[in-house]
Amino acid sequence: MLEAIRINTVGGSRKPKFYQASSSEMFGKVQDVPQRESTLLWPRSPYGVAKVFGHYMTINYRESYNFHASSGILFNHESPRRGPEFVTRKVTQSVARIAAGKQDKLVMGNLDAQRDWGFAGDYVKAMWLMLQQEVADDYVVSTGETHAVRELVELAFSIAGISNWQDYVTQSEAFMRPAEVDLLIGDPTKAKEKLGWQTETSFEELVTMMVENDLRIETQS
Repeated sequence: MLEAIRINTVGGSRKPKFYQASSSEMFGKVQDVPQRESTLLWPRSPYGVAKVFGHYMTINYRESYNFHASSGILFNHESPRRGPEFVTRKVTQSVARIAAGKQDKLVMGNLDAQRDWGFAGDYVKAMWLMLQQEVADDYVVSTGETHAVRELVELAFSIAGISNWQDYVTQSEAFMRPAEVDLLIGDPTKAKEKLGWQTETSFEELVTMMVENDLRIETQS
C-alpha cells in the first residue's frame, strides 16, 4: 500500500493520508510501564512481529517521502461486534450462554494476564483525529488503566446475575500462550494533548454493553 502511494503520488499534486493500524502487541515483553510511543518494541507473537514491521515501514515512508502517514498504537479495543475468538467476546458470549442454560463451563487460559481494554467506538475517533492533523505522527491510544482477565470474567458473570463464577470457570493449558504478554497498559498522554482525544467509555460500561448484547442474542435464539 505504501509503495503504491509512492508510485502514484510522488511529484504529483495528490496528497493522500495513510493510517497504519499498529498494536500494543508490539510491546510484548514490556520494557516500560506504562507503554508509550518511545517504549522499546519487543513482540512476543507472530502477530506482534508483523505489526512491528508495518509500524516501522510507515515511519520509513513518512520520513523518506514526506508522507502523511500516521500509526495508531491501539491497545485492546472491544465492542459487541468483537469476534468470539477473542477473549473478551469469548467471555461475554459464554457467560450469556451459561445464564441461558445452553453451556456448562467457560474454559480459559491465563486469568492473571492484564490488558488495557477500551471501547472500539472511542478509538475510531482517535484514528479520525490523527488524519485531521497538519503533521502525521504516531500515537498510543488506550485508557491508561489495566485489568486482569480474572476481573473481566468476574464482572461479566456479575452483570449476568451469577455470583459464584468460580463454579463455571476452568483453566486449560491449551489456551495458554507459549510466550505470554503479561502486562499491557498504555500512556495516552500524547493523544490527549495533541489530538484532544480521550476515552469516554469505562471498563465496566464496556463489559456491560457486551454482556447485555450477548444476553439478548441468547434469549432470542
